[in-house]
Amino acid sequence: MVPDQLKSAVSLSCRYEPAIQRTFQEWAEHYDTVVLPARPRKPRDKAKVEVGVQVVQRWILARIRKQTFFSIHELGARIAELLADLNARVMRRYGKSRRELFDALDRPALKPLPERRYEVSLWAKVKVNIDYHVEVEHHYYSVDHTLVHEKLEARVTGATVEIYRNGERVAAHCRSLVRGGFTTCAAHMPKAHQQHLEWTPGRMIRWAQQIGPMTGVLVDAILAERTHPEQGYRSCLGIIRLQKRYGTERLERACARAHAARARSYRHVDSILRNGLDRLPPPPLPPSTTVPESTAEATADAMHENVRGEQYYR
Repeated sequence: MVPDQLKSAVSLSCRYEPAIQRTFQEWAEHYDTVVLPARPRKPRDKAKVEVGVQVVQRWILARIRKQTFFSIHELGARIAELLADLNARVMRRYGKSRRELFDALDRPALKPLPERRYEVSLWAKVKVNIDYHVEVEHHYYSVDHTLVHEKLEARVTGATVEIYRNGERVAAHCRSLVRGGFTTCAAHMPKAHQQHLEWTPGRMIRWAQQIGPMTGVLVDAILAERTHPEQGYRSCLGIIRLQKRYGTERLERACARAHAARARSYRHVDSILRNGLDRLPPPPLPPSTTVPESTAEATADAMHENVRGEQYYR
């Protein structure tokens, strides 16, 4: 195969050692062929392809330019007829037709197609989070917990997601289209790994409680609702980091509102803060919620003269 050095075929353009795009290279290996890109600004490296386009324009497109077709099938039938005529036309330089040269030179060298079809795959660079999951197309797939913080590669096909480290496959999962969901293999979960023990549900809750009681309550609820507590680490870390942007008081009020509405995710808390809903009167907490006495102090600030309340708009 001799393509130009376009980005979809050549990931790194170079006159001497161009880097073939990963998916294109896999395709070539599947069909037992080789990709040799033309040199930059050297279209004569693929002159046969260029002149082939010219021949088709002259002997097929030019002959139907004044004809009218009323269906795509009628057009296709006419093109097939002209193509057969073109391939049977004797070339003056060779004294043979294209069909005769194909039968004599190319057909004997052809190999049978592979037994299985080529499956298109896409590659992406991913990083392992503290919950030993990587994000691929907004879904989270587990890898071994010893790979936390490492940069890996993900190969995505129509049915599977494979994770590679330095060219070696370290995990494989069935592909899921559930946005925000988790696919976790039990074998990837740590048992008594010292590095992982630094991140526990208890530590996450204590960290949140340092911000305020309602933040701790919400983080506790998020971890309790997950099948595996580690699946809630991302949401909890995101909520905790909102303190830097909005401050402790606003985050506390937002967590109280999110918990009362049973909206237990980072996106809900972030939306409450961005839209200023935390400044409205606090909603009643669910009956089952146990909150320390200091919670009242965290939510009392929501009642002041700058909050108009629902009566103002009636």
